[in-house]
Amino acid sequence: MKLHTCTRAAIGALFIAACQLAHAHAYPTHQAPSAGATVPTTQKDVAIDFDDALEPAFSSITVTDAQGKAVTSGKAVVDPSNKKHMSVGLSALAPGVYTVAWVAVADDGHRTQGHYTFTVK
Repeated sequence: MKLHTCTRAAIGALFIAACQLAHAHAYPTHQAPSAGATVPTTQKDVAIDFDDALEPAFSSITVTDAQGKAVTSGKAVVDPSNKKHMSVGLSALAPGVYTVAWVAVADDGHRTQGHYTFTVK
């Protein structure tokens, strides 16, 4: 069976677009503390590694306690030497459940987001 030139071009364009979409979003590869972890009250920060470089101006991590109060000690920072690593410092933590919410905007502008919890004992 012989494909027309236009059909081959369309299939090729779809394949390229699909490949770009597959690599266009930043997703977490490692979280510290991890989802569901139990950590001591001395936990100093939350750090997340992603599978794609981040745009620092639009990426963030927020951490809140069970009442929804922010417990971060500053703004999240994307490591300039490793743009796949973002972290945020924490204020003193009391025992309880904390929620981490993250927004990752990849260098190409695609946005992903998510959240998870960890427990302090």
